[in-house]
Amino acid sequence: MRIQVSRELLDRQLVDADGRLVGKVDDVEFALGPDGVPYLRALLSGPGALGLRVGGRLGRMMVLTAERFVTDRPMAPLRIPYALVERVGSAVRLRIRAEELATPPVEAWLRRNLIGRIPGADRASG
Repeated sequence: MRIQVSRELLDRQLVDADGRLVGKVDDVEFALGPDGVPYLRALLSGPGALGLRVGGRLGRMMVLTAERFVTDRPMAPLRIPYALVERVGSAVRLRIRAEELATPPVEAWLRRNLIGRIPGADRASG
């Protein structure tokens, strides 16, 4: 299957198997197969991936701002293997639920340091 990455994937919403928003496709990762033919290995999501794609001063500022919220640097993007993509349309639909994905580092920091401090946040439904 052929796909135009910039037209059909980048900046599309990522939706899990239950229809919940996971994020956006901020970049992609390619690899070379055993036959030397490149293939789409993973979708990347998060400010680190977007900042690198944007590049320049603005991209560096995006990455540095996001890294203020994490302890592990450089901040790794959420990496979703392309094999987990069910279909590509107006959004990119995944075969799995959001809970099965790694928690993005900035989201984990926000949950721990901001949302977790809100009274009653531990009783909120997800």
